[in-house]
Amino acid sequence: MILSTGPAAWSGPAPLAVATLALLAYLAVALPPAGRTAGWSAPVLVAGWGLHLVLLLLDIGGWGQQAPGARLGFAPVLSITVWLVIAVHGIESRLVPLPGVRRMLAASGTAAVALAWLFPGEPRVMSSPWAPLHFVLGVASYGLFGAAVLHALLLDGAERRLRLRLAEPAGGGMPLLQLERMTFRFVEAGFAVLSATLLLGMLTSAHWTWDHKTVFSLLGWAVFAALLTGRRRNGWRGRQATRWLYAGAALLLLAYAGSRFVLEVVLERAG
Repeated sequence: MILSTGPAAWSGPAPLAVATLALLAYLAVALPPAGRTAGWSAPVLVAGWGLHLVLLLLDIGGWGQQAPGARLGFAPVLSITVWLVIAVHGIESRLVPLPGVRRMLAASGTAAVALAWLFPGEPRVMSSPWAPLHFVLGVASYGLFGAAVLHALLLDGAERRLRLRLAEPAGGGMPLLQLERMTFRFVEAGFAVLSATLLLGMLTSAHWTWDHKTVFSLLGWAVFAALLTGRRRNGWRGRQATRWLYAGAALLLLAYAGSRFVLEVVLERAG
C-alpha cells in the first residue's frame, strides 16, 4: 500500500483471505443495530483492526510481489489513516468508553479495506532517502487529524443534544469539556506533525513545485494555524471551531487523496 514493494495488490490467497476476514469483521459491527452489538462489537472491531494490520504488513512486506518499488495511491493512504484512527479509538476507549462510535469506525474500516482492494495505487520511485520518513509523517498527520474530526463529530452531536435537551445515548460518553480538550489535543499534535512533514518536504525534495498537492497542503496548514490561533486568542469553541477543523481536514484530503483519486480513478477510466 503506502510503502509496499510491488505493483500488484494482495496477490496470492493469504492477503485475499485476510482482506475478506477484515471486511467481514468490520461489516459485522457496522451493519447490525447498535443495541444488538453492544456485547460483542468491541472485540469484533478489535479483530477487524488486527486483520487490517496484518493486511497492511503483508502488503508492505511485499507478499507475493514480483518487482520492487513503493506503491502509492489515494486508497492506500485512506486505509492506513482509518487504521490509525481506529487504533487511537482503541487506546482511548480503555480510559473513556465511547461505544457510540464503533459503527462509524467499522463502516470507515469497511470502506477503507474495500477501496484499497479495488485501487491499490501504482509503483513509485523514491526520489530521496528521506521520502519514506516524509510519507510516514504525512500519513501520521492524516491519522491525527482524522481522530480530531471524529472527536469533533462527537462534540457537535453532544452540543446538539444539549441544546435540544435530548437524552444521552446508551452507554454515555466523555464529558463535553473533556471531549473538547481531546479534540484540540489531536489538532495540536496533527499540526505539529504536518508542520514537520511540510518542512522536511521543502528541505529534502529535489523537485519542489507549487502543484495542487503543495498548495492544498499549505492551505490546510494555514487553516489549522488560524484555528489554533483563534482558539488561543479569541476562545473559539463549538461550531465555530469545528467548522475550521472540517475545512482544514477537507483541504488535506484534497491535497493527496483527492488528487490521487482523480488521477487513478477518474482519468484512468476516462482514458
